[in-house]
Amino acid sequence: MTQSDPTTPSRRRPALLRHAPLAIILIAAVVGTVTLRDHITFDTLRAHRETLLAFRDSHFAALAAAFIATYVVIVAFSLPGAAVASVTGGFLFGLVLGTTFNVSAASLGAIMIFLAARWGLGATLAARIETSEGRMKRLKQRLHDNEISVLFLMRLVPAVPFFVANLLPALVGVRFRNFVLTTVLGIIPGAIVFTWIGVGLGEVFDRGDTPDLSLLWEPQIIGPILGLAALAALPMLIKAIRGKKDI
Repeated sequence: MTQSDPTTPSRRRPALLRHAPLAIILIAAVVGTVTLRDHITFDTLRAHRETLLAFRDSHFAALAAAFIATYVVIVAFSLPGAAVASVTGGFLFGLVLGTTFNVSAASLGAIMIFLAARWGLGATLAARIETSEGRMKRLKQRLHDNEISVLFLMRLVPAVPFFVANLLPALVGVRFRNFVLTTVLGIIPGAIVFTWIGVGLGEVFDRGDTPDLSLLWEPQIIGPILGLAALAALPMLIKAIRGKKDI
């Protein structure tokens, strides 16, 4: 009896299926960037504001469900318009409910990307890193020793793109529960700021202006967020100092 070739189509098919979700997300991200970037804008929201407000007043639950579902799709497929969606949450639902909906939808979308990447490419890379020797394995061990701190930093530091903070942890094999915890808690500060901007959006539209998202970089806004990032990094700093003392 001849031994089957591991490269036969029957063996390759499961691997292709594992990589399919992430491939679909990446393709959708590229297509969405090209086709939707001129449509999911504040000008579009301005044009439909009265219709949306009227629908909210008559069908609140339906609009809330549709908003969350749309936001999940935007995040899960890395489509343009996440900032517009966050501000829209505040505009339609107020600060408390808007922040709740924004955090819930963004977290669900992030989890979908994480699982899609981890199921396919992430599982392959994590296995290779685990069986490797040298610097790569040491880096992974250090990451696992400081996993929560690193993940919080990725969420809190504005320079890290949201898509990267969703994808990279899956590729290096971080624990799922730590990813979920740091995602939900780590995006709350930014979500509050975006939602707060949305609360005053009606007045901005009435003046004929466009929301100024540069507010995020004002010292009174970015300062507390960077302070939280410093707190997230503190455990790593303490471990590093203790490690040097032991040496």
